[in-house]
This record gives sequence, structure tokens and C-alpha cells, in this order.
Amino acid sequence: MNIDHVRKIILDIIALVAPDADLTKVKDEERLRDQLELDSMDFLDIVMELRKRYKIEVPKEDYLHLASLKSCIEYLLPKFRSVGLAV
Repeated sequence: MNIDHVRKIILDIIALVAPDADLTKVKDEERLRDQLELDSMDFLDIVMELRKRYKIEVPKEDYLHLASLKSCIEYLLPKFRSVGLAV
């Protein structure tokens, strides 16, 4: 599991949750909600997909770690590795 794999996983989940979002211009440092016009339900759907697909739990107090693509990757990479996910 590496950064590119985690980036792809995150973007794939966002594409599922927000199929009309243009993911081609997502900037790593900017808040995903602002770039893609995601609302609270979209965000919760992303968290639920992480749990459903990959058994990754994101507690409420850690939601801020998922604000940008970069922070998502930094937060989720060790979690994917800890569950032994190999892509």
C-alpha cells in the first residue's frame, strides 16, 4: 500500500458518493468539501464506505483529518497498512 493507492481509493469512493464531481482537478491541499461541493451527508457516506469496503474506522474526533486529499492520505495510509490491505 502506498500513497498512490490510497489516493485512488479515496477518489474512487468520492466518485461513488458524488458521481457528478469533477475529480480531475482536485488539489491536495484544499478542503475536499469546498472543491467538490460535498455536504455533510456526502462526507458521512465517504466514512461509511471506508468502513464497509476496507474495515477502516474513522472516529468522529478524527473527521478533521479527512478535510483535504493530502490529509486523508496521511491519516488513512497507516490505517490501510494496519489492516494488511494490499492493493
